[in-house]
Amino acid sequence: MGTVSRLTCPPYKHTKPDSGKTQARSGGRPRGLAGRVKRQLHGPGREHKLQESAVRLLRRHLNLNDLLLEVEGPACKTLCLHQLVDPEASADLSSSLIGSALRDQASRLGVPVAVLSSRTVASSIVQICASSGEPSHRVLLNAEQRKKLSSLLEVAQYLLAHSMFSRSSFCEELWEVQVSWTLKGPDRYGTMATVAWLFRDLCLLCEQMEASTLHTEIARAMLSGKFTPGLGPRGSMQPSGQSPLLSCGGVCDAVSTAGDFPYCVRRVGVLCGRTCGGMISADAPKRFYSHTLTQVLTHKPVLRVSDAVQMQREWSFAKTHRLLTSLYRRVGVILRPEELVGHLQEVLETHEVNWRHVLSCVSTLVICLPEAQRLVKDWVARLLARAFESCDLDSMVTAFLVVRQAALEGPSVFPSYSDWFQASFGNTRGFHSGSKKTLVFLFKFLSDLVPFEAPRYLQVPILHPPLVPSKYRSLLTDYVALARTRLADLKVSVENMGLYEDLSSARDIAEPHSQAHQDVEKAITVFEHTGKIPVAVMEASIFRRPYYVSHFLPALLTPRVLPRTPDSRAALIESLKRYARTPVSRRWCVSCPLPGAAPGVKGDAGCAEEPLGPLAAALRELRAAMTDPSQYDGEDLAVGSTVCSGCPWAQRASSRGQSAVADLLLTSFCQNLIAASSFTPPDRQGPWAAHFVTTMCGRRALPVLLTRLCQLLRHQGPSLSASHVLGLAALVVHLGESRSALPAVHVSSPGPARSLPIPEFFSSLLTFGTAETLLFCLKVCTAAISYSLCKPSSLSQGLLYSSLSPALVKKFQFIMCRLFSEAREHPSQEDAAGLPWSLLCLPSTDLQGAALCLWKQRTFQELLKEKEFHLTYRDWLQLELEIRPELDSLSDTERWDFHQWAIHEHFLPKPSAAGGCDGELQTACTVLVDVLIDFCQSLRSYNCSENSDLVLGSCTGNRDIFFRLQEMAADLEQGPAASQSRSPSRGHFLFTVFRRRLQALASGWDVAAHLQRQRELLVYKWILLRLPPSVLVGSPQAKQPAAPDCTEFFHLVNSELRNFCSYGSALTYDITVHFFRGLLNACSQSSNPSLTADLILTVCQTECPLVLTSALLWWPRLEPELRSRWTRCFQGPLPQELQRLWEAQQFGRSCLSPDSTSPPPGPAWVSAAALHFAIQQAGKNSIKSQLEKLDCQREELLLVLFFFSLMGLLSSYLTPHSRHQALDICAEVLGCLEKRKIPWLVLFQLTETEGGLGHVLLRLAPDPYVRLLPFAFYSLLSYFDEDALMREDAFLRVAVDMYLKLICLFVAGETSLSWHSEQGDPVGLITKARHFLLQSIPRCPKKSFSNMAELLATSGDCDPEVSAALLSRQQAVPDADLYQEPHLF
Repeated sequence: MGTVSRLTCPPYKHTKPDSGKTQARSGGRPRGLAGRVKRQLHGPGREHKLQESAVRLLRRHLNLNDLLLEVEGPACKTLCLHQLVDPEASADLSSSLIGSALRDQASRLGVPVAVLSSRTVASSIVQICASSGEPSHRVLLNAEQRKKLSSLLEVAQYLLAHSMFSRSSFCEELWEVQVSWTLKGPDRYGTMATVAWLFRDLCLLCEQMEASTLHTEIARAMLSGKFTPGLGPRGSMQPSGQSPLLSCGGVCDAVSTAGDFPYCVRRVGVLCGRTCGGMISADAPKRFYSHTLTQVLTHKPVLRVSDAVQMQREWSFAKTHRLLTSLYRRVGVILRPEELVGHLQEVLETHEVNWRHVLSCVSTLVICLPEAQRLVKDWVARLLARAFESCDLDSMVTAFLVVRQAALEGPSVFPSYSDWFQASFGNTRGFHSGSKKTLVFLFKFLSDLVPFEAPRYLQVPILHPPLVPSKYRSLLTDYVALARTRLADLKVSVENMGLYEDLSSARDIAEPHSQAHQDVEKAITVFEHTGKIPVAVMEASIFRRPYYVSHFLPALLTPRVLPRTPDSRAALIESLKRYARTPVSRRWCVSCPLPGAAPGVKGDAGCAEEPLGPLAAALRELRAAMTDPSQYDGEDLAVGSTVCSGCPWAQRASSRGQSAVADLLLTSFCQNLIAASSFTPPDRQGPWAAHFVTTMCGRRALPVLLTRLCQLLRHQGPSLSASHVLGLAALVVHLGESRSALPAVHVSSPGPARSLPIPEFFSSLLTFGTAETLLFCLKVCTAAISYSLCKPSSLSQGLLYSSLSPALVKKFQFIMCRLFSEAREHPSQEDAAGLPWSLLCLPSTDLQGAALCLWKQRTFQELLKEKEFHLTYRDWLQLELEIRPELDSLSDTERWDFHQWAIHEHFLPKPSAAGGCDGELQTACTVLVDVLIDFCQSLRSYNCSENSDLVLGSCTGNRDIFFRLQEMAADLEQGPAASQSRSPSRGHFLFTVFRRRLQALASGWDVAAHLQRQRELLVYKWILLRLPPSVLVGSPQAKQPAAPDCTEFFHLVNSELRNFCSYGSALTYDITVHFFRGLLNACSQSSNPSLTADLILTVCQTECPLVLTSALLWWPRLEPELRSRWTRCFQGPLPQELQRLWEAQQFGRSCLSPDSTSPPPGPAWVSAAALHFAIQQAGKNSIKSQLEKLDCQREELLLVLFFFSLMGLLSSYLTPHSRHQALDICAEVLGCLEKRKIPWLVLFQLTETEGGLGHVLLRLAPDPYVRLLPFAFYSLLSYFDEDALMREDAFLRVAVDMYLKLICLFVAGETSLSWHSEQGDPVGLITKARHFLLQSIPRCPKKSFSNMAELLATSGDCDPEVSAALLSRQQAVPDADLYQEPHLF
């Protein structure tokens, strides 16, 4: 215990100094801003020496082994305190029994056994110490107490060794006992006797070891300081020192470490909740909390006053540790506000304090206590009175720190620092106005604060100076000069400070322009309430002229639409104007017109000119200044800034007014550019153009100007004058230089929506579909490139590339090569032509000469070597497609010559790194097809139907480009490159392009993806129909007999075209006849035409049956052409497979005629398709009699006919056909199948892997139709023969599968696309199907439920009730076959 006492013994603290103001000030208060006066009895070395003396005293007089024996009583050989920490100590049987009992008790109570053991041991120690009567004068514990304590310690030793004892809980329990002994009244458990016992016997303990010496006196003094007998209520002993366990040093240290703070606060909470609850007197908590607050405020007083001045903004309530503020609030609960403030004042007057804790306590005080504002004001007033009465610097420091700290919490809890300062020192009643001595004291104090103050506090005495008599004015001016110098060092301007800025705020200083708008709103509010110009505004107009003129007035005069009835802002402006406090000019009237005022209408009574008049006059002055080079650096920029006053007006004006302002600004820019360029080149004109463009392209004016520029360039380009063209070109260059600062332009048409930089946007406005627009584009490109190369920025390659749009340079190259044959040859190295800007500025401009001059310019040729400015083959095709041949400046022959040069001479041999084709003709064709598809897909050109042409909006595009594709495709088929056109490994290049583009498209059956894919395929078909049919059917193989390779076309039909058939199971006529033309072409190149045709059509039966069904559908139109061409070319009958198609078509017709029916040719699905198309074309409502004429052996034909009928039914729902007719025909075919007992459920279970009939039928049906088969299945529900179906083993599985797929279609929303109002709604069909299933499940035989679990596992959760019925029926014990009629025969 001696060791523990030594470690927890606090360092020596000085006692409360004697009363007396002089002693308090000399010992407890700082005597300046940069230091503090040291106490004589307490210094860094003195405290350390006292600690060492106390430790030596305890070590000398305490014996751990004899602590409990003292000098009398028998020796206790087994009692050694160090055994408590020895885990290897043994325990006897009684200790084990006690441990087992404690474990059982802890289990019943639900608490840890270590906590229960610690509390039990602590309680036992208290009972042992309190069991003796009057204590002996010679011993601390008598023999009986020592024996009990020895046994208790042995038990504790056992519990500790077996992890059943908690040291922390044990110490906490003893601490609570000490607290209760220290604070509880004298009538509770003999507190006075306990204190007397502890004081007297500890003195005896120190005296028994040796004679009384100096150390004895020191020990007595220590113990006397610890427990000083005094007279309290009822004569009780009052603790005057600090208890080690109650020390708040740990609390304050924990604020910085944030480690043990919750435990420290819990110690205080114990006093408040557990100890104080009826156990102690009413004054004891107040004394304790006063003592606690004192310890917190005086803990480690290491901060100087200068540190507090600099750092106090970081000690506000919001930034103070929440646990420390919680401690302050607990103190505030016990102490009344007056007592708390009084105690705070007492501590500041008598102790060295920790300023961080003191000021955070002040913040908590004003935040949490409503009376704090009044109490703090009174306290500060007393401090100021004392300070100025005796020039007390300590009181002055305390007052300023307290006021600033309270003001940091906001005006809702305490007035701002500027208001307090003005109220305290800005009038004759201030404390400083008594004499010169007080004035000198005040300014001396403020001057000492300057090196440590924040800028906000330095600005307050400057803006709200103390009231000083005129004869002492020098004191104020000296201080203001010092403060301004300090602010200049901090780079803070007093002039830019707001009129109503909160100087006590902890925020950083705001920007002048943002603060100015806040000042304007505040000034308008004050003006509304008072009707007078605010005092702050009047003072600023006199004393703070720079801020008033540069920031406040521009914010007040912000252009806006004036209300018809003057509002408060307008009234304030008129008042300032009346008192000559604002130079309101005509620009205010021009920029703020009345609502609906058109050009030429007066905007204000004080404005006698039209709204555009002053703007036009200012622009004329700018143009006049442009002719005088001496004014470039001055007046032109000032007048140029005037331009911005018209731009905000344009945003709020009508469309006519906006166009007028934009035209005026653009015209002025163009005229000024021409005027300046008439005598000096652009590189010597200075930055006026850049400033002008920056002003025009402000946030408000930019949309107006872009709209007007779009109108000019897109619709009025050819009619613009030369000056306008040059000015707009220069504008494009300047916009390119500042592209990073300008927003992107959202463009929605033509083409998909996208965002373009402004230079790229301007380039997109330059179209050249006609000869006029082509020349206009050449003018703009020539002027823009020439101006950019003339500017000084051309010396920087990066700036040059940023100012020019690559698209603009590419368009210039395209036009030059198209119009001038000289540009098609590379310029010679000796050509060093100058820049053509001066040629363009001449009254009579030679456009061709200027363009060729630029083309031959060496700098421009160097520019073209950069990769981003290369005109590639793809770029050339995109630009050439926009040319409209009927309005082209080139004739047909000239255009053909240009195309031949561009493709075969320029881009084809050019390397791919430079934008060419590496000499590959197939590469050239591939790029052309890719660009052509993109062009057709664009919103501005796409209108490709069966008989339409390639169009650009309402005009035809350059169809000659497609002619070039046909020529190159023919060269690939017949020329030297024929071998690479269609290689077995790669296929035809055209289908390679199609396959690559289709793979890049989004997959799925949502509407957007479906329409996008359909649109893409329409373009493919449009291209295929305009290329030779040999693309679809290749040439015969050299080795006979072998069919030509049609794999690529068949794959396109099966994977893509099949899904977009508008006739159910057939392609459109155009692609069908194009294929058969290719077939005839392949036969013409074969030595055995009939065999070639038969081989191709035989392959179609297995690989692409859709081609044959398409031929059957269109046979009436297809047969004449096939017969005539075959007879003309081959002088013989049709090939066998073509003849079979004719026979199938005749079979279909004969089935519907009353005459005898011809036999159907094979295969059966071909005859079924012919019969189906014949029924559709005949428009029969009933075919029951015709079906009866079919042979009974034609089961497969009837089955396939039912499949085609189902496709027709689904097609009638998707296309405008007769739905009732399709449903009736489908029902009659179904009835015929059921009558002949032909199983038809297999049609709803077709898979591609099975081969045979399922393989063919799935290639005849579009995928959307196959997905809608559940819809067709339950549409025929009323026509089912339920009794016959119940006997089918596969019926239940098919019905459940179709029902679950129907629900999935409904959830995906696909049923809404195929439903007709006459059929009800999808929910009704699903309800009928569900009712049918629930009735059919009990009637089906048990063998129908095989593999049902696998089906329900995939989508059984769509209908839990149906799933439950199926599973319940499947698990039923009795077999349903017992309830069926027996099959006797």
